[in-house]
Amino acid sequence: MTDTSTPHTIVIAGASGMIGSALTTALRERGHHVIQLTRQRTGRTQTGQGVDTVTWDPARGFVPQKVIDRADAVINLAGASIGDRRWDKAYKKKILHSRVCATSTLARAIARSDTPPQVLLQASATGFYGFPEHPVDEKSFSGSTFLAAVCRAWEAEAKPAMNAGCRVVFLRTGIVLDPSGGALKKMLIPLKLGVGGPLGSGNQVWSWITLADHVRACLFLLDTAQAWGPVNLVAPGTVTQRELTAAFAQQMRRPALVTVPSFALRVALGQFAGEITRGVTVRPTVLDELGFTFDHPTVDRAARWAIDERGSV
Repeated sequence: MTDTSTPHTIVIAGASGMIGSALTTALRERGHHVIQLTRQRTGRTQTGQGVDTVTWDPARGFVPQKVIDRADAVINLAGASIGDRRWDKAYKKKILHSRVCATSTLARAIARSDTPPQVLLQASATGFYGFPEHPVDEKSFSGSTFLAAVCRAWEAEAKPAMNAGCRVVFLRTGIVLDPSGGALKKMLIPLKLGVGGPLGSGNQVWSWITLADHVRACLFLLDTAQAWGPVNLVAPGTVTQRELTAAFAQQMRRPALVTVPSFALRVALGQFAGEITRGVTVRPTVLDELGFTFDHPTVDRAARWAIDERGSV
């Protein structure tokens, strides 16, 4: 998709989430036609100018083949939410299966196509690396945590698309910051009330990216033929969770003194608490080498954008 002046057809799975919704808007602003895949059994309906919805069933391995055949690109963001529920055995199974089934369904449809899409942007996560004490980039090994195993299985399911000659980019995404949702929305609520603060020790490293830069990076990767394989979607300005909280508290002119103890997080979140009270420094090496420029490379810039430009307070 190197010709950015020509309208393209983009299929998005997981379009109803925070990232998918923002990507849909950005693609429409470029003049592209977006087809959103939905599991709701509503058939095909027009949802707005240039945006259609199409029913699919990833659990059964079904997606309309003609939808994939006509696509210039596919963006797969589908999967059960990581941080909205306590991790028990059943939900961990859902986290894995929702990702594996969605990716397998799309990759196999791409492989069957006589006119396959040029590129598949396939969601993944920085959880791939686990929690080594040293910085990591796209050449680093996978970790030994539950999320690392999920990411390995998730990415492996894209192999049929790769074998069919489709350019596959794995979006190893860090913590996405936007006041409208995700981790930042949950963090801002207690800060607004003056009772916010670090999670656990606060010394864990958070590799993050603003939603705006994430969307810009996805568009950049769609257009960049040299981009393939794993790409870390994180800002270069890695910080501790305490530093991130302090930057947003300062921008909001609120205190950030109330620490949420680790045991309370374990009670509320189960095993997921270990994912947010530990951290790893992730480098965006591939984006840097390809020439991508971040609008919000530091947490201070991110805080100004979120609070002042996005108007979260």
